Amino acid sequence: MHILYGRTLGKHKFSKISPNKTIEGCIGGIIGAIIFGVGLAFIFNIVFNMNFSYITILLIEIVLSIVGQIGDFAASSIKRYVGIKDFSNLIPGHGGMLDRLDSVIFIAPFAYILLRLL
Repeated sequence: MHILYGRTLGKHKFSKISPNKTIEGCIGGIIGAIIFGVGLAFIFNIVFNMNFSYITILLIEIVLSIVGQIGDFAASSIKRYVGIKDFSNLIPGHGGMLDRLDSVIFIAPFAYILLRLL
C-alpha cells in the first residue's frame, strides 16, 4: 500500500535519509496495515469463531506499522553512513536482504511485547 500511495499521491518527501519515501507513502503504509490487520481479524472471527477486538488490532497495527517504518529508516541511515547503496546483490535493485528484513527486525520485539501484554 505504501508504494501505491507513495508513487501515485506522494508529493512531500519524508527525509533525505531515504529520498524516495514520501509522507503520503508512510501514511498509506499505516492505512494498508490497518486494513490488512482488521480484515484478517474479521476473517478469523467469522471463519474460526475467534473473538479478536478490532480496536486492539487497530492499535497494534498502528504501532507496529510506525515501528516498521522506523526500522526501514534506520537501515537506510546505516547505508548512507557507510556509503553503500545496497547491502547485497542477492535481490538487485531492492537494497539486499537486510532491506527486506529491516522492518521485521525492528518489529519483532515490539510485537512480542504487545502480544505478551494482551
